[in-house]
Amino acid sequence: MLRPVSDDARDDNVLPFAVAPLDLRGRVVRLGASIDEILARHAYPPRVARVVGEAAALTALLGSALKLEGRLQLQTKSDGAIDMIVVDFDAPNRLRAFARFDAARLAAAGADADLLGKGHLALTLEQGNDMARYQGIVALEGQGLEEAAHRYFRQSEQIPTFVRLAVAESVTGAQTSWRAGGLMVQFLPAAPERQADLPPGNAPAGTPVPEVIENDAWVEAKALAATIEDHELVDPTLSSERLLYRLFHERGVRVFSAQSVKAACRCSRQRIANMLRRFTPQERADMVGDNGKIGVTCEFCSTYREFAPAELE
Repeated sequence: MLRPVSDDARDDNVLPFAVAPLDLRGRVVRLGASIDEILARHAYPPRVARVVGEAAALTALLGSALKLEGRLQLQTKSDGAIDMIVVDFDAPNRLRAFARFDAARLAAAGADADLLGKGHLALTLEQGNDMARYQGIVALEGQGLEEAAHRYFRQSEQIPTFVRLAVAESVTGAQTSWRAGGLMVQFLPAAPERQADLPPGNAPAGTPVPEVIENDAWVEAKALAATIEDHELVDPTLSSERLLYRLFHERGVRVFSAQSVKAACRCSRQRIANMLRRFTPQERADMVGDNGKIGVTCEFCSTYREFAPAELE
């Protein structure tokens, strides 16, 4: 049933959609208070915060495909000024993230320098119910997270995919807040004449690579999706539905139920205590501080907790 496009701009949700004439499915994510809370906990320099925001938006786009349980983790390890990023999406809607960076290298890096450098990006999927754990890895070679996502789907999933990510910082007086957004479209044709063989992802060296002729529908879909501007992905007054209408109204776009996203860490006092109990008594004794207690700070949410040694015996 057709209905008017909603202009209700809502943050912290993922909106799935489909464009049937183009065999296109995708999702739009808009992060407001959730990404601001995650970044505020760490007070990252703005350049680091932008990269973490992109990683969080990408993880929300991918992780929101999980149904009722499971976890998707995005992790980068590289030789750049930002040498590690970890983002967890716990189904159905919990998002957390942290980054590790070298302040001296960050200060020395030029304004346009790639902060991730060379290394790898890993996506790890745990779906629960005794299902096998899956991990896909793609090289980071200075191409940024958008292109790394394209390469991942091309090599590991063999699904034609286009991703756009954007992060913005809003400054009002002494207050600073962050926003992030993302769009992912995937070409999933049912008709055989629209299907094409993609290059072999991780084939041995020397494997012949067939010429790939992209279907006209996918060429059109990518061209439309590429017209999106950064400000459209992070504009708090522009609804996700209105954004999709701008992109695909000539072909017709159908939206599905939106899924909420919130900043939430899975750490707890009990979990950390159980972790500490796995150390030997001597190792725990070496952790005791001048106040006679063991202090632990969660890397994700920066929550500090103290434990008396007797609690852990």
